[in-house]
Amino acid sequence: MGQEQTLSNVALEILITLSRGASHGYAIKLDVEKRLGEGFILGSGSLYQAIQRLERRGLVAENTEEPAADKRRGRVYRLEPAGRNALQQELARFERVLGDAKSAVAAGRSRS
Repeated sequence: MGQEQTLSNVALEILITLSRGASHGYAIKLDVEKRLGEGFILGSGSLYQAIQRLERRGLVAENTEEPAADKRRGRVYRLEPAGRNALQQELARFERVLGDAKSAVAAGRSRS
């Protein structure tokens, strides 16, 4: 995944949600908002634009095998293998960044 392929924060959150199983858009929205905490509101426009971008990249797809139990909830999305791979790569990148940050903080403390 090159620099131009990094995930937006919203896209990353969608992939995290779908890594737990297929879900419809509204459930994705609720899961992301719950995980990010009080005060964070994921607008429907932002959510569905991100889902469309993820679909175009082949990272998520409509789950046609299991239609939504509640037809009012709309399309159900699932994580594709490429999406799982992109999520794993992004999480590995975060782990490297976090490790570097911890090292920098520890080095700063040792100089004090």
